[in-house]
Amino acid sequence: MIAEVIINRTAKKLNQTFDYKIPKQLEEIIVIGSKVLVPFGKGGKLEEAFVIGIKEKSNFDVKEIAKLEDNLNNKQIELARWMAKRYFCNVSDCIKLMLTPGTRNKNKKIQDKKIQAVYLKKDIEEIKFDIETGKIKSEKQKRAIEIVNKNEGITIPEIEMLADVSRAIVKTLAKNGYLEIVEKQIERNPLKNKQIERASSLKLTEEQKDAFKKVQKEIEEENYKKFLLYGVTGSRKN
Repeated sequence: MIAEVIINRTAKKLNQTFDYKIPKQLEEIIVIGSKVLVPFGKGGKLEEAFVIGIKEKSNFDVKEIAKLEDNLNNKQIELARWMAKRYFCNVSDCIKLMLTPGTRNKNKKIQDKKIQAVYLKKDIEEIKFDIETGKIKSEKQKRAIEIVNKNEGITIPEIEMLADVSRAIVKTLAKNGYLEIVEKQIERNPLKNKQIERASSLKLTEEQKDAFKKVQKEIEEENYKKFLLYGVTGSRKN
């Protein structure tokens, strides 16, 4: 099977389809709307692309899709095609509007955040003994230890701020075996702090209800066509 793809680039000359062979193991997975990585250009560098068509054969000697990223649905692809034609822009730019926030830029995909968490490596009583016997003399080191003891898993910048010490103090305590610095991965969800209202909770005006019913009726009868909403700015046409 052959996939027709649009390369995720803004160059107008790339606003066309390119054929790529679908690997056997991906034939049941790749669909119209799939985001894939394909070798492109003379160097064969992997580029992000969107599948907008699937056919049985190609008239060209084609390369193979390298990897499947994720999927959009067929309706989103059709909408992107219509938008590109209507607003004279690249299909790839319209497809990107369908993607989850935080994943649109191919070079800046959202990634899990890594932090350095700090813990006591020795028992607190043992550390207190070293303080009492003068093995730990620095007041700054004492403050840093006190902060970590009360807030295990705290980050180095937080220790610097709360204990009024430098990063070097924390590193020295870790080197001497009093603190342990552990790298942790924090999952980042681009929609986590977004408040998305359910459609059922929205209250429509009478004019909005009338417009909604007309559109809903056509959808239910599968009469897909264009609708134009008239309204001043801020009249909640969206």
